[in-house]
Order: sequence, then C-alpha cells, then structure tokens
Amino acid sequence: MLTLDMVYSASYKLREVLRHTDIIHAPKLSENCDVYLKPENLQITGSFKVRGAYYKISQLSEEEKKRGVIACSAGNHAQGVALAAAKAGIKSLICLPDSAPISKVEATKSYGADICLVDGVYDDAYAEAIRLRDEKGYTFIHPFDDEYVIAGQGTIGLEMLSDMPDVDAVIVPIGGGGLISGVAFTIKKLNPAVKVYGVQAEGAPSMVNSVKHGKIERLDSVSTIADGIKVMEPGEHTFSLINEYVDGIVTVSDDEISSAILAMMEQQKLIAEGAGAVPVAAVMFDKIPEIKGKKVLCLVSGGNIDVTILNRVIERGLITSGRNCLLKIELIDKPGQLLGVSEIIAKLGANVISIHHERANEGSDINGCYLRIILETRNHEHIKQVRSALTDAGFKLVYIK
Repeated sequence: MLTLDMVYSASYKLREVLRHTDIIHAPKLSENCDVYLKPENLQITGSFKVRGAYYKISQLSEEEKKRGVIACSAGNHAQGVALAAAKAGIKSLICLPDSAPISKVEATKSYGADICLVDGVYDDAYAEAIRLRDEKGYTFIHPFDDEYVIAGQGTIGLEMLSDMPDVDAVIVPIGGGGLISGVAFTIKKLNPAVKVYGVQAEGAPSMVNSVKHGKIERLDSVSTIADGIKVMEPGEHTFSLINEYVDGIVTVSDDEISSAILAMMEQQKLIAEGAGAVPVAAVMFDKIPEIKGKKVLCLVSGGNIDVTILNRVIERGLITSGRNCLLKIELIDKPGQLLGVSEIIAKLGANVISIHHERANEGSDINGCYLRIILETRNHEHIKQVRSALTDAGFKLVYIK
C-alpha cells in the first residue's frame, strides 16, 4: 500500500541518479494566474519517468533481478527502465509501439536496453510485454500502475512543496495516471489545501471518462500528438488514487498542445513534448476556472519530442495562436490589384511568407482570379485588423484560416 514513507524512501534512493529541476517563473503564459513551471523535461533521460523506474528496480529482490526486466512504453518509461537496469547491472527488454518517436527509440537503445517494436499503440506494446514476461520469466516493470513506481513519481510532490510552499494549485499531465497519483497523494498528505488538477489530451481521455462514469473504461482508439499520454485504459491503483486525491481533470486539443509547446519555446526557451505541454495548454486556454488569480505550478513532464514532429507542431502552433494566417482573396484580374492588397498588409505590419496567384475556376467571374497568401501576424486580433482592412477596401475574402 502506498505510504509517505515510501515516497521519502524513494527520494533518498533517487539522490544517486536524479537531477534536481528548479522551478521557473513563467508569468507571460497566462494573464489570469501566476504561472510557474517544474521542468522535468530537463531531468536525466529527458522526463520524470526515471524516478519511478529507478525506485522500482532498486526494490527488486536478487531473484527478480537475475531474471532481467521487461517494460512497455511510448518512450519515456523505456529510457528510465533502461538507465535503471544498466545502473543495477541487469538486462532489460523494452516493448515499444512502432509509432514511438525515433529519438525515443534510439535513446532507449543508448542506455543499453534491447528493443522490441510492436505494431500499434502503447496498449499493444503492453500486451506483448506481458506475453514475453509469461513466456520468458522476465520481471515486469509497469509504467504507471505500481505502487513503487507511483512512490517514485511522488518525489516530485515533495520537491514542489519544498521549493514552493505557497503554491495554490498544481497541474499535472495524465496518461495512465502514475505521475498524478504520486504527486497528488504526496501533496494532499502534506498540504491538503493545495489543489491538484489533471490534464489529458482530447484524443485520449481514458481517465476523464473513467472518473466521470465511476469505473475503469477502455477506449476503442486514441489519437493525439501527445504520445506520452496516449493510453487506452488507466490502471486500477491510479484510478483509485485519482478519485481520492485529484480535484478535477480537463482535456486539451492537439492545436492547444501545439500552441503551448510553441509558447514555452519562445518565452521560456524550453522544449516540451506533447505530454509535457498539456498543463501549460490548460492554463493558456483557461480550462481550469478555479485557478484564476492563483499561484499555479505546471509540471512539464518531459521534453523527448522528435525533431520531425516538432517542426509540424510549430507550424500548427503558429496557426492556432494567430501567428500565421492563410488568406484567399477573389480579385478582378486587372493591373494594381496585387499592389492594393500588398499596401494594406504592409501598412498593418503583417509579413508575407508566401503568395500564389491563380486564374478563376468554373463558376466564378471569367475576369476573376484568386490570390492565396500566407502571412506572419502577431495574434488573432492582428488577423482581424488585416481582414477588416481588406474588406473595407472592397476586396472579397473567400477563405481565411
């Protein structure tokens, strides 16, 4: 049974390997509350997962260690297990979904683990890991539904209260629920006045649905850029702990997650993966009204994002936050039309990234043409100014995004 003594024991044990991640003030992320970040993306292995994995493996018996360990993961738990196993001098086999970012797969290999890529998502990797455990006799290290793993993650709660004793609310990502279970348990045991909120991706709301309906529910499918929290079914231990210690759970969209990743890069010079950005997304898009005017600490759980995915996320974040804008304008095909559009855009301080001119198609004015422009803009209000100025000048906007 999970106890505070286990969390304190984990904290002591983790001194051998852990990096203390200092809290960062991030006031520009929201106008409605005072935001701080706990940057576990700067942790060794690039995420919080090393905490639970290392503590769990440190508690194994010699017999369990001899059999070697097996784990399943979307990538971050894999690296934690691989590192912990290497430190303990034991073999590790990690089952990863074949959709896991290449950077996470290669990083796991670099810590000395053997890799088994499994077709599908995390839950498919889990099923394969259990099959191999039963067939080969490996010791299974669960990524979230294990009390030693949860105790390891709970050490973050100790650090939060120690470094920021006046915090009003803590916001934590939820996938299977191991992280928030440990953090919420620890914080509520030491200071019940602190609120703890969880955040899931809209495309993977397994814990949201389970808590709402009062029973563990399995999703038919999951789809989100936040691969670290793309879990179809929460755990039994985590479901119970979240029901008891978490004050609420909200969801955020992939567009909102992308905007949060972009904001942290620009404003805080931090790179977060999708799962690590969901607490910031919840703050930026006012998903938790109860935190207005409060001192809020967001747990940035990891930063292991593939650079190819990062490029797409940045583009999406620019559009969602109003930093990029696509306009399609119907024009009369005569001299001076492009000049008129350009002068309005330049006067308002927007910057043209690309421009494409095409003749009108079937069903439109035979003398017409279309101008497709992608602009750099400051925000959504700036886009409105550009749009209004163009329409006031008599130009017809047929598409805007």
